[in-house]
Amino acid sequence: MSEGVRIQVSAAVNSTRSTRHSALILFAHGARDAQWSEPFRAIRQAVATRRPDLTVELAFLELMQPALGDCVAQLVRDGHTRITVAPLFLAQGGHLKRDLPRLLKDLSARHAAVKITALSPIGEVTELLNAISEWLVSSTPR
Repeated sequence: MSEGVRIQVSAAVNSTRSTRHSALILFAHGARDAQWSEPFRAIRQAVATRRPDLTVELAFLELMQPALGDCVAQLVRDGHTRITVAPLFLAQGGHLKRDLPRLLKDLSARHAAVKITALSPIGEVTELLNAISEWLVSSTPR
């Protein structure tokens, strides 16, 4: 993992997926460079550690695996009945306006017995925008 991508966590991860019914998919764009995904993998690990009752996975729109559809299909095979998708995108572009709604509609139709929902993209979460702003203010020399 590259410098600066460290997230503190404090609970043990429960590896027994069969008793979990809810899952969270961190959904990111994807890139050709494998190191690009390291911050997202660190977030995935931190959430999984803090929420041992929740299966937490990472999926990508393109260029990396698993794709969102493959990830959902595996979670359904594992017996999950509620899947929440967390879009790790900062801005509302074509992927959030067109691609994600289409993917979610298709996945919901394909897995009608499973409740699939999406959180707001991280760029629309006030607490995260405030945290970024605070970091920028405190990190920039006067």
